Amino acid sequence: MKLIEILINSNLYISFAAVIFTLAAQIQLGIKPQLHVYLVIIFFATLFEYNLHRFITTIKILKLTDTKERKLRYGGLTVYFAMLAFALCGFIVIVFYAKPEVLIVLTPFALITLLYSVPVFKTQKSFMRLREIPFLKIFLISFVWSTATTIIPVIHNESSLFNLSVIATLTERFFFIFAITIPFDIRDMESDLQAGLKTIPLKLDKNKSILISYIALLMFFLISFFHYQSEQQWEILLAITISFIVTFFILYSKKLRTVQYYHTGILDGTIILQGFLVIVIFYISKNF
Repeated sequence: MKLIEILINSNLYISFAAVIFTLAAQIQLGIKPQLHVYLVIIFFATLFEYNLHRFITTIKILKLTDTKERKLRYGGLTVYFAMLAFALCGFIVIVFYAKPEVLIVLTPFALITLLYSVPVFKTQKSFMRLREIPFLKIFLISFVWSTATTIIPVIHNESSLFNLSVIATLTERFFFIFAITIPFDIRDMESDLQAGLKTIPLKLDKNKSILISYIALLMFFLISFFHYQSEQQWEILLAITISFIVTFFILYSKKLRTVQYYHTGILDGTIILQGFLVIVIFYISKNF
């Protein structure tokens, strides 16, 4: 249990999720699955961004906490700072081995993710982050996750971005990330309200928001079904179907929502599950 806490709180867990999600994209796009330098870059980039976000967020709320909680949060700052340094050093080393085209594609994503966490937009009262623009947060997260994990393998493989397989993969991933991200906004309703943020749950309420999550997940499955059925990629369709069923159960289960690491452990784990299913079922099918 302690190991799980370390992996989740250090953001190593979500960084691994980004890697396996990208690795699975190779298979979904018809690219020969291989380990590439860009997977390591994605790992360090995700690790850096998530720890930067938590580092800045923690600093912002330190003044609002009591002495005991502040001490605990300062301890968290130490972890985030250490992981930031580790991610930055790793990124600097590995970036010299990457294709220039991959780095060029990564640049706008890096800029968006930095602006998501770092307050640079000046308002009348203070500086704001991209995530504080009304209703933009969830769309940014879905966009970055879906496009980065889809486009980078395509660019590295020197394939065309403008074909139905790429567009379908990108779209289905957008809806999947959107579906599992809404519960995070539901969890953060109170803190978002205090911060003056406008999110879907604050606008519609919890029940309507979770309904939107179900609809987004259904859209993910329908697009995936027609995509892989038309290309006769039955092993991928099987993996996606299992992922859809399990993820729906996780979203629907009120009992699971009470688990301590429901969001950062179980919901984020659906990304790993989907990637794992695609990879494992693909290789099993090749041996029969």
